[in-house]
Amino acid sequence: MSDQNDAISELSFEAALKRLEEIVRRLESGDASLDESIQLYGEGDRLRQQCEARLQAAQARIEKIQIGREGQPSGTAPFDPA
Repeated sequence: MSDQNDAISELSFEAALKRLEEIVRRLESGDASLDESIQLYGEGDRLRQQCEARLQAAQARIEKIQIGREGQPSGTAPFDPA
């Protein structure tokens, strides 16, 4: 399972999201056996965690542009999601 976790952690956000969508479609189809469904669910959960971590990291890097008195950019401040 560690190899699979390593492989997931190396996926780009887009690749992880695409694989997660494939897993959801497979599970929703009802064609997977119980054992396969359990495996897919576990992989999907790890992919979801990876995507969430990537989004949180991206959000932490976002800065908002501050506008000065004359309407011109005057610098940046950390992103505040609230």
